[in-house]
Amino acid sequence: MNSLKRYAVAAVLVLSASAAHAQIDSVDESPSAAAMAFDFAVVRPLGLVATVGGIALFIAQLPFALIQGEPPSEPARRFVVEPAAYTFSRPLGELE
Repeated sequence: MNSLKRYAVAAVLVLSASAAHAQIDSVDESPSAAAMAFDFAVVRPLGLVATVGGIALFIAQLPFALIQGEPPSEPARRFVVEPAAYTFSRPLGELE
């Protein structure tokens, strides 16, 4: 009788481990509704402000870059393209 209990316990442990493994494989990694709402209400408007500010900074530094003979592509990417891509191209709720 004692060995029957051991086999039953071993079977339960094996089955529970396989069920836990099946749950790990099906984890939903999409952003939550709260993350999407926060992104839409707070992060996107701040990204828009950063994009407009970046355009202003790019225009302000452009004459100095042209006087020095440097191409404006790097400041354009840093000040305008990256904030705009973060604001408009990124899926809603993904804050990374």
